[in-house]
Amino acid sequence: MEFSWPEDDARFRQALRDFLDETLPDDWEEISRHGPGSDDQSSFSRTFCARLAERGWLTQSWPAAYGGADATPWRHAILSEEMWRCGEPRGSQYMNVNWIGPTIMKYGSEDQKREHLPRISGGDVLWCQGFSEPEAGSDLVSLRTLALRDGDDYVVNGSKIWTSYVNGAELCFLLVRTDPESKRHKGITVLLAPMDAPGVEVREVPAVVGERYFHELFFRDARIPASARLGPEGEGWSVVSYALAYERVGAMRYARAGLTLDALAAAAAERGRLDDPAVQEKLGAARAAVEASRLLSYRVIDLRARGSEPTADTNIARVAGTMCENAVSNLALELFGAEALEYGTFAESYFRLAMTAGVAVGTTEINLNLIASRSLDLPHE
Repeated sequence: MEFSWPEDDARFRQALRDFLDETLPDDWEEISRHGPGSDDQSSFSRTFCARLAERGWLTQSWPAAYGGADATPWRHAILSEEMWRCGEPRGSQYMNVNWIGPTIMKYGSEDQKREHLPRISGGDVLWCQGFSEPEAGSDLVSLRTLALRDGDDYVVNGSKIWTSYVNGAELCFLLVRTDPESKRHKGITVLLAPMDAPGVEVREVPAVVGERYFHELFFRDARIPASARLGPEGEGWSVVSYALAYERVGAMRYARAGLTLDALAAAAAERGRLDDPAVQEKLGAARAAVEASRLLSYRVIDLRARGSEPTADTNIARVAGTMCENAVSNLALELFGAEALEYGTFAESYFRLAMTAGVAVGTTEINLNLIASRSLDLPHE
């Protein structure tokens, strides 16, 4: 099996690294530690993504008709790896490229494509996602936020919680229930909701993982235009399932884990602990977890490059990614104890990032259940 990159892709990776060296400010490490939802990083992402777009790099794996360059999904993987290695300077805009744009391409009306895709490919818009709810959490099919049709609008009432990247967001990929009598997967609808609509209220949820990281969204008779509905009414579960398949593999967080692991090994050597067989064993196990995450993610990218529809491989890759991040963050604690939690250190900033790994894009438990049913064909209880 050949694991080396084609010459063109290798050149692109090097050009991208050179661009990052030239573009990221001297205090980027400090800015990135605040988290992708912070004021500084949200503001920086607009300028940064616009510069990526000028070079044709931001959405190059998209079709040319939608602002891309018809590049293969492998270019998207390279872009994501290099972004996450240095702390994801695209901020929340990585979601735009990974799954919001592709989902609009598949399910959006022509008007929606014209409205949203040029802004995403130009690096000119911030989105958030309205999924989890106080009584539902990661069990999306238990959502209760209700949207009832009233003329040309939907009137939305309900709330969302643990919503990330709300800071500066202009639009929300919002899951609602349009049939109050429906249950579980039936009656769910997706709205591309403007965040400045009357009746939308935002409250920050203080969290240790980063500044402006989590928020609550409240909808009180919020009027969202019916033209903002993505896909048919009541059939939103197909839309969100497609989006989640892209979201689960698209943020190559293992790249940051690998870089952090290198730093941990260097720190262990400085402290004279690298010769300890127990430390070597733990470093080796963490490295194996990082490589497993990378290769399983590549499996999904390969399927996309071949035109395959999403499979349970996305769930498998997501679980491997969670295991990889937990292995690295736990190793930092084992090696350095309380020092690993000192604010501003590389170990502490990574530990905060890894805390979200087992919850984002569905909990690890939910992904394991999906693997059991979709890949192993195990029966439901």
